[in-house]
Amino acid sequence: MKKTFLIALVLGATLSTTSCATIITGTKDKISFTSTPEGAKVFHKGIEKCTTPCTAEIPRSLSKQMITFEKEGYNNKEVKLVKKFNPVTLVNILLGGAIGVGVDAATGSLTKYSPKAYTVELESK
Repeated sequence: MKKTFLIALVLGATLSTTSCATIITGTKDKISFTSTPEGAKVFHKGIEKCTTPCTAEIPRSLSKQMITFEKEGYNNKEVKLVKKFNPVTLVNILLGGAIGVGVDAATGSLTKYSPKAYTVELESK
């Protein structure tokens, strides 16, 4: 009975730590956007997120992510969001949580956006 309890406890602890990056750091990052001139609309995947200066939550993804700045009288400007490896994912790898690593990959939490602030200078038409 004691051995069964111990196995159940270890199994429960292991399962509770799967997808650590998703659980601990979430699936979105708050990113600040500024522009010169101010008042540019910030779009992600065609959806308006905010108007500069502002901060918006951008979902993480393993694919390339672009932000578009638009302001009347100015040329649109696209900026690629830079990502880096999310070290919290190592917890899954070290504990053998293949399922957790899969969940982190599916939610984009294997990476995180860095830097957390972008500034652009818009050119007038």
